[in-house]
Amino acid sequence: MLLPVAFNGLEIIISVLLGVLGFAVGYFVRVWQREKSLRATKELAEKIVEDGKKEAEKSKRESVLEAKQEIFALRKEFDNDMRERRQVVLNLENKVSQREDTLNRRALHLDKREETLALREEKLEEKRESLEQLNSKAEEVLKEQEEKLMEISGLSVDQAKDIIMSRVKESMSDEIANYIKDEEERAKNEVQARSKQLLSLAIQKYASETTTERTVSVVDLPNDEMKGRIIGREGRNIRTIEALTGVDLIIDDTPEAVVLSGFDPIRREIAKRALSTLVSDGRIHPGRIEEVVEKARVEVDMFIREAGEDAIFKVGIGRIHPDLVKLLGRLSFRTSYGQNVLKHSIETAFLAGKLAAEIGEDEMLARRAGLLHDIGKAVDHEVEGGHVEIGVNIVNRYKEPKEVVDAIASHHGDKDAESIIAVLVAAADALSAARPGARSESMENYIKRLEQLEAISNEIPGVERSYAIQAGREIRVLVKAEQIDDLSTFKVARQIKEQIEEKMTYPGTIKVTVIRETRATDIAK
Repeated sequence: MLLPVAFNGLEIIISVLLGVLGFAVGYFVRVWQREKSLRATKELAEKIVEDGKKEAEKSKRESVLEAKQEIFALRKEFDNDMRERRQVVLNLENKVSQREDTLNRRALHLDKREETLALREEKLEEKRESLEQLNSKAEEVLKEQEEKLMEISGLSVDQAKDIIMSRVKESMSDEIANYIKDEEERAKNEVQARSKQLLSLAIQKYASETTTERTVSVVDLPNDEMKGRIIGREGRNIRTIEALTGVDLIIDDTPEAVVLSGFDPIRREIAKRALSTLVSDGRIHPGRIEEVVEKARVEVDMFIREAGEDAIFKVGIGRIHPDLVKLLGRLSFRTSYGQNVLKHSIETAFLAGKLAAEIGEDEMLARRAGLLHDIGKAVDHEVEGGHVEIGVNIVNRYKEPKEVVDAIASHHGDKDAESIIAVLVAAADALSAARPGARSESMENYIKRLEQLEAISNEIPGVERSYAIQAGREIRVLVKAEQIDDLSTFKVARQIKEQIEEKMTYPGTIKVTVIRETRATDIAK
């Protein structure tokens, strides 16, 4: 039993010894591996440090090389700059030297000129003294001659002067009249030729249809029974329409038609559209009338803005303030002597632009001034003052160019034009208004203008009778041959022209023709 126990104890001891030995071997192996790893890491670190030193040395050499190259380039640039500066300084020195030479030569020339002027002054002084002596002698001789003439003629000096001046006036009047006649003919020929050329070119480049507008609007009805429905029970419908639109409805014996009468053309247009809608719809009562009138007012506002934008697009003047666009659109409902003001403004803009292009002025600015020249007429029935004053205030408010303001202020001659653009706009305005068929006048105004033309002509001394012809565009004047000679007819024509320009207001131009007729009659027996 003891032998196995001893054997087991020995195995345990051997196992312990083997474990200790294995632990020791493992420990030494790990220490050896760690030392090996440390040596490898140390070698790698030394290699990295060595490589870093080499790289740093290489970077240092490259940096030094780049610095040297940059220094060389800067030095070269500095040398070139200094060379250029030296050349500039040399050039300036040469110019200064040349300027000094020139000044020296000029100084010498001035010295010589001063000497020459001094000699001339001495000679002039001598001549002045001799002339004074001659003048004194001439005065003495004239005085003696005057005394002798007074003794011979028995007239005083003033009386002789009056006689001489009257004779000179009589002799010079014919020469002056001839001179005026020749100069007027020459000026007329030149001005007419040039103006005809410019106006014909402008008219050929722009043409517009003739348009006339009526002062009342007419709404057609399908039958006369519709008039009763428009009036309504106890007149409620017609009173509602008149109250909402501000126009008068005239329902008379005119078959199948209702006349709208109103001072404001925009209100009249709203009423016309509303009434047309009500007639076509058939439902006519106060509630429906309010709805339709409001819708018509919105449509007219849209139409006004579209009309203004269309006018600006046609003329091609670019951007313009929205309020001015709306005012231009309102001109489509405004008429002057039957001529639509918006179409007249567009026509004036094109004519002014073409005239400006022909003489080398700003065409776009002339078109802008021509389009806006009657802008005051859009609100002249709402604002106090004439359309010229209103238009000037409007364009000043919206910061329009001063040429546009000047054109509006002077296009009716209320003030003198300060720019060429204003003169061209006034000419284009008159040309558009004077175009045959562009405007219509009432019979009363027409007859009044003819009578005024003949009355102005008959007031001139020597006029026998006068006749207004060509619808007031020409006045023919017959003068008394025994009182007015051929040369005086030009004076009479000028007097009549000046009186017409001073006393009358008229579109276009009026031609004055003076006729002198001499008849010689004898009877053979």
